[in-house]
Amino acid sequence: MTHDRLALDLLAVAARWADPAGWPVALRFDPIERWYARLATADDHEVWALSWLPGQGTDLHDHGGSAGAFRVVAGALTEETVARGELRPRLLPAGAGRRFGARHVHQVTNRGPEPAVSVHVYRPALRRMTRYHLLDGRLRVAEVAEAGRSW
Repeated sequence: MTHDRLALDLLAVAARWADPAGWPVALRFDPIERWYARLATADDHEVWALSWLPGQGTDLHDHGGSAGAFRVVAGALTEETVARGELRPRLLPAGAGRRFGARHVHQVTNRGPEPAVSVHVYRPALRRMTRYHLLDGRLRVAEVAEAGRSW
């Protein structure tokens, strides 16, 4: 694999940030909402850390045209994507990861009994995210969140 190909592999970037001991911020868990912090930015991507207590999760959302990847660092997360008008779950234990394209829509939840931690990489950097409802098997826009206002 060439150096250029490695530079484009967002899941490999996430794996390089998998150790919280090397993060520029201390890992936290918030009982009210998911904790998140930007770990790094570069010209072509950004890296975020998220912590998830049991039951915490996201709404169904996209990444505003950014491609990405995420890796579960600790615990387990369930990613749900829409297929044939229904949500289809996929369990991702610690060490597992997932790449996704610029049009990917999903929701992620900690359905397990233990806290979870994940690292997310986006290219280009997140500028907006659209949140959706799944109604009658179709995605309906619920909200468009903008960087600098919503996070």
